[in-house]
Amino acid sequence: MYQYTITQWLFFFYFYCFFGWVFESAYVSLKNRKFVNRGFMNGPFLPIYGTGAIMMLVVSMPFQDSILLTYLAGCVGATVLEFVTGAAMEALFKVRYWDYSSQKFNYKGYICLSSTIAWGFLTIFMTEILHTGVERMVLALPYSVISVITMVVTVYITADFTLSFKAAMDLRNVLIGLEKAKEEMERIQKRLDVIIAVVGDELETRRLEHYEKLDELKEEWQFHKSEYYERMDELKEGREMRKQERYQRVDDLMEELEEKFDRVKDRIRTEATAFAEDIKEELFELHSKYFLEKEHRTQFKKIKDISQRRLLKGNPGMRSVKFEEALEELKKAANEKNHKK
Repeated sequence: MYQYTITQWLFFFYFYCFFGWVFESAYVSLKNRKFVNRGFMNGPFLPIYGTGAIMMLVVSMPFQDSILLTYLAGCVGATVLEFVTGAAMEALFKVRYWDYSSQKFNYKGYICLSSTIAWGFLTIFMTEILHTGVERMVLALPYSVISVITMVVTVYITADFTLSFKAAMDLRNVLIGLEKAKEEMERIQKRLDVIIAVVGDELETRRLEHYEKLDELKEEWQFHKSEYYERMDELKEGREMRKQERYQRVDDLMEELEEKFDRVKDRIRTEATAFAEDIKEELFELHSKYFLEKEHRTQFKKIKDISQRRLLKGNPGMRSVKFEEALEELKKAANEKNHKK
């Protein structure tokens, strides 16, 4: 049984946080062929590794005489920790710092069978090999040295975690802002489509009045009216199909909106009488809203905070189910800013 003081437990926690950072950063840096400061925090600590290591030591305590039970305890304990941590972080920050969705036998992307199996073996390695050497080294140090180191690191980690947490929450707000701007643009597009369709039908009706009788005009109007509703149904079906896709690229949406606004402005200049004053006012309002949302997106994409940029660059596998396109835009913006420097 492990019998440590609170200070020693904290020291072990910090040690494994640092050890995990070294391991993760080295692995990802070699994979990307450039240095990557991995993790949630700015400094060289990964709390998930420290928490996992302490959890493995704690759950294996009653089973130190049985390798099989130690393995099973590690499987269950680490899987529960990974699920709770992953779900809590996504609920708070709207992003996933790891995602097993592409793995077989996964549950909501937070955990998967292969990782659970690996956690069991890592628990055996942790308790039987790694911690034995670390424990010997730590217990050989004077307790006063352990206390001072633990106190200093506690102050540092508390400050670092506070700043990192704030950066992650600010990043979440940026993602929400980008998504809201996109949704507003989609509403503008929907209303603009309706105005264009209605005005087009009215112009067609006026043209027909010059060369058709009243009864023929009524028949033609009914035809165009039904055609208009068919077009609106097609538009609705199209939007439903886009909703079923993962996302519609905002750049394409903005380009489409600007083209439609340009076409409407040209028609107003050439056929001003075709547009009632209330329609013109609504078009002007929609145009103003569009440029406002465009400016919002531009401001949101300017990642000025160093901690936010580090979060994006230090977690290349970061994903967001709801804000996937917005997150990819921010990653791209952060990398572009880094290259310019």
